[in-house]
Amino acid sequence: MVTAAILVIFPLCMAMAAISDLLTMTIPNRLSVVLIVSFVAIAPFVGLSWTDFLGHIAAGAAVFAFCFALFAFNIMGGGDAKILTASAIWFGLSQSLVSYLVYVSALGGVLAMLILTLRAHHDIIMASRIPLPSTILQPKKLPYGLAIGAAAFLAFPTSPLVEHALHGIG
Repeated sequence: MVTAAILVIFPLCMAMAAISDLLTMTIPNRLSVVLIVSFVAIAPFVGLSWTDFLGHIAAGAAVFAFCFALFAFNIMGGGDAKILTASAIWFGLSQSLVSYLVYVSALGGVLAMLILTLRAHHDIIMASRIPLPSTILQPKKLPYGLAIGAAAFLAFPTSPLVEHALHGIG
């Protein structure tokens, strides 16, 4: 049951965040809440020591501090900051967190380039009737949740909780 929760909750929440951000340019707060609450509920069953548990919380706090600064300077949206914080808790202070954040940065850059290209050629795209969500064409906004979600799928297989679920490693 715990293995199923680990392998379903995180990917499902991250996929929902990405899709919601693409279609509505918002990431529902409930997804971040579900990630945090489910991590806290699962942690005792995977054998995390208090030190390890606090390391996971510290990872979330560090990501929150950085993302809050980006939000304060209007560089990042609030939903992006919250989902990154909640997802960082699942990675803890591990190499997989570093990989996740590198993936978020790299995929965010690719996403920005792609969307800027689409916006530059938006008249051609509209004339060819290629369906695009209206959020793609909103100036000064990016559905960064797409990059966050994709990065989560790339990094999650090496996360401490997946290692525990698949190999019994805590």
